[in-house]
Amino acid sequence: MRPPPVVVVLLLLLFAAAAAAGIEGFPKRMRLERALPRHGVALEHLKARDRARHSRMLLGSSSPSVEGVVDFPVEGSANPFTVGLYFTRVQLGNPPKEFYVQIDTGSDILWVACNPCNGCPTSSGLNIQLEFFDPDKSSTSSKIACSDNRCTSALQSGEAICSTSGSSSSPCDYSFQYGDGSGTSGYYVSDTMYFDTIMGNEQTANSSATVVFGCSNSQSGDLTKPDRAVDGIFGFGQHDLSVISQLNSLGVAPKVFSHCLKGSDNGGGILVLGEIVEPGIVYTPLVQSQPHYNLNLESIAVNGQTLSIDSSLFATSNTQGTIVDSGTTLAYLADQAYDPFVNAITSSLSSSVHSFIVKGNQCFLTSNSVDSSFPTVSLNFMGGATLLLKPEDYLLQQGSVDNSIIWCIGWQKNQGQEITILGDLVLKDKIFVYDLANQRVGWVDYDCSMSVNVTTSSGKNQYLNAGQLDVSASPNTAFYGIMPAGIVIFLVHIFVLAISQR
Repeated sequence: MRPPPVVVVLLLLLFAAAAAAGIEGFPKRMRLERALPRHGVALEHLKARDRARHSRMLLGSSSPSVEGVVDFPVEGSANPFTVGLYFTRVQLGNPPKEFYVQIDTGSDILWVACNPCNGCPTSSGLNIQLEFFDPDKSSTSSKIACSDNRCTSALQSGEAICSTSGSSSSPCDYSFQYGDGSGTSGYYVSDTMYFDTIMGNEQTANSSATVVFGCSNSQSGDLTKPDRAVDGIFGFGQHDLSVISQLNSLGVAPKVFSHCLKGSDNGGGILVLGEIVEPGIVYTPLVQSQPHYNLNLESIAVNGQTLSIDSSLFATSNTQGTIVDSGTTLAYLADQAYDPFVNAITSSLSSSVHSFIVKGNQCFLTSNSVDSSFPTVSLNFMGGATLLLKPEDYLLQQGSVDNSIIWCIGWQKNQGQEITILGDLVLKDKIFVYDLANQRVGWVDYDCSMSVNVTTSSGKNQYLNAGQLDVSASPNTAFYGIMPAGIVIFLVHIFVLAISQR
């Protein structure tokens, strides 16, 4: 006699939970590359992490002649059960020290932990060596005073603090507070940044420039935790104090940057100050006078069918809009658009895909391939630009047993807010070009393990091969369960009850 479908689903969930928790006889399925909490990672924790990250988003012509392409190495992964972020390395000071910093298109400022620092982690679950910048030990370092024009610009955008009782020589400070109660504060310094530049002959040259960045001497809340700690954050926003703006004003880099983030568990990718040139890239204009990279989303389609969502819901305002943010792990859909989105996906599935809810999240069980089981999704933007999403751009694999795989919707409802945020879950496995000179963003699907062609000046047919030097994977591997033992016991209890009531 065949057990009822609910028992089959519960049994598979039980096996998946046991495998994830590391019960003897069940191999762990997830390849993890950063130290998440060792007793499992609940989706709520990932969502809370992103909510905290969203609250730290800072409010806030033709390219110059550039000799080569500034090329940054990329490490990390979009997989929230492995790394859950992408980061790069920068060298600062004289003598130079190397720092690991998160790649963040949702903020403007580059900042690193400094010595001394209250609450800054001293070790990282990413198995990277954390460093502290010490201005007193760099022969080229100088603190930015409140009288400095660069500080004045930061004051106007709320990214700097100057004491009203202090003198004009008082240090230019900053304090960023996050929604989860964590925060960082410090002061601005000017010092040398070193980077690799790929020249026209595909040779790499060592280059440098003097930039302003934040020197953090205090961290609180989740920033003190070592599980996914890095040395700081590399903001790629449009503010005058962002590194991309500073290097452009110095003639070192064009006013355009591009990334291609690998979506595999090994991760890595490409990050260049220049325009990646690839056939098929589509562009949509940036919304003007916004502190973030806001795009005009006009509609969403599932399997080619446009969802019945009022387009005014996507209009950009202080409380609405669509933001591209590499500092967000998952993706978040405007509150009123979320249910129609999930319902359209669920209703398009065949009877071979079983649907169920886990802690409010829509999940599915299928033995078929993800591409054949789930529909494609189209995000349609102004200017006719469509961002076509494969199932793995909106689903997360939560476990597997034999040929059956559990997938859950990775996009989250932005509860009570009509803001859509496209994080790494969406950005991975695509070229993204941020053309600030022409105020537009473009994209195309791409294998980010391959090299790319880059141009540094508009109108010139000069292409450089970049990325082959640093299309590197995350260097470390660890294995952790993705579900706590308590959930295993809970599923055992449900399974026994289901069997006894047959």
